[in-house]
Amino acid sequence: MSRLRSARGAPLDEGTSGSNGQEGSWWARSGLVTRIALAAIGVGLGLTLVFAVLFLAITGLRHRSLEARHTQQVIATANELQTLVIDLETGVRGFAITRDESYLAPWIRAQERYPKAMSDLIQLTADSPQQRRRALSIQDGINNYLKHYSRPLVGFMRRNPDLAPKIVANEVRVAAARTELIRHKFAQFLSAEAALGNTHDSNAHTTAQNALVVGGIGLGAALLLILLGALYVNRAVAGPVRSAADAAARIAGGDLSGRLREDGPGEVGQLERTFNSMAASLESTLADLEERNRTLVESEQTKSELVSNVSHELRTPLASVLGFSALMLDRDLPPEEMRRYLEVIRTEARRLAELLNDLLDLQRIEQGTLELRLDEIDLNDLLAAQITLYSAQSEDHELRLDAADEPLLVFGDRDRLAQVIGNLLSNAIKYSPDGGVVEVSASLVGDEAWIWVRDEGLGIPTDHQQRIFTKFFRGDVGRERGISGTGLGLVLARQIVEAHGGEIGFESAEGEGSTFWLQLPATGAERPLAAHDDPETRYGM
Repeated sequence: MSRLRSARGAPLDEGTSGSNGQEGSWWARSGLVTRIALAAIGVGLGLTLVFAVLFLAITGLRHRSLEARHTQQVIATANELQTLVIDLETGVRGFAITRDESYLAPWIRAQERYPKAMSDLIQLTADSPQQRRRALSIQDGINNYLKHYSRPLVGFMRRNPDLAPKIVANEVRVAAARTELIRHKFAQFLSAEAALGNTHDSNAHTTAQNALVVGGIGLGAALLLILLGALYVNRAVAGPVRSAADAAARIAGGDLSGRLREDGPGEVGQLERTFNSMAASLESTLADLEERNRTLVESEQTKSELVSNVSHELRTPLASVLGFSALMLDRDLPPEEMRRYLEVIRTEARRLAELLNDLLDLQRIEQGTLELRLDEIDLNDLLAAQITLYSAQSEDHELRLDAADEPLLVFGDRDRLAQVIGNLLSNAIKYSPDGGVVEVSASLVGDEAWIWVRDEGLGIPTDHQQRIFTKFFRGDVGRERGISGTGLGLVLARQIVEAHGGEIGFESAEGEGSTFWLQLPATGAERPLAAHDDPETRYGM
């Protein structure tokens, strides 16, 4: 608002030269595009430098991470190879003890997988001469073990199955000693690789910390450059453009009397002059065009919604009327059955009449042509009359009235308010199919008349509560249980209550019932709202 007032209070100064930057330095004469381009180039160069430093830091961090990952791969491959050596030993030992060929299955699989695992380990240690020598030493040990002990021993036992176990056992012990030497080489290899891994982890941690520091500094520098560029553009460019935007906003709001100063730089000055010319030409016609357009859009939308919703709501009762009337014309029916069909036709016809009346009322409200016959009425009397009327609707429901302790006077249309109360009572009865108590309470709270309608019925699902006051919305419960209704009652109730200067709302829990409330301005002397008069405290809202 302050900007609007300052812009409105700063008309074109007749004594100010509209030179538009034609005098002074080159910078003062420069246009909008030149200024933005130079500012963008400066910020771009700074950001390029910052991101170059960040790129180097990230590259170093990635290199360290790859080193640490490489160490993990080397250790994993060495552990796999060591497992294969264990399979070689246990397979031979099991076969030597049991003479069962099935014990050689791990020994055979280990020989098949050994060449690739050994090749992978040697390849992974190519960047470390010492580890490569250890890997080659492990390879020599395993090859010697296979060539001179493991394979000859298995072949010997296959050729001499009846040989004394003592000889075989001695050979197995010799082979085990060889594998122990190989395991010792593995231990040295893994120990050295773990030391390398610790070194790589330490380097990666240091590099990560450095990258974070560099990243923080770079981010701060980038933000600073962007901030400086934004401040400059705001001062040199955005300020004049903002003044034009404020004036344009006033024009959009219907005020075409504002004008801009015409001393902006380059294109800004041209914009200001063009804007003033446009405002002058639109001042006599814009308001009328906006009003016509708004009326046309609202009319089209209302017509489209009405056709769609009414065609849907008319289909069911019309089908019933046509169907039962056709039965009565085509068949000779007993008087009792014919009377039952006529009752259905009358009920559906009454439903159609109610729908049409609701549609007419809704149209009058939306078009602002609903007339209210305002009189001073006592809501206690109105509630008592509606309780008496709707008590006859159902023998399974008990309607109770807890009237206010004092006259509950409001200034309103008795018939329309009776329509609101009747709709709330009808809904409370219809959506309590198992019967129960419908309690109506009223009270004067401060200078407001409050009414509550509680039921013990089905309640409103949480996902439906936002749409309960939407036209033609009835929810899944009403359709599934065959509860009649048009989906317009609560919409009309809210419009009528708001037309009286009041409010309507509800609280509900699925399966526990609902409480609808409304408040209207009360007539009579105002009195302070005491703590015990709080409607939510008194009635447990």
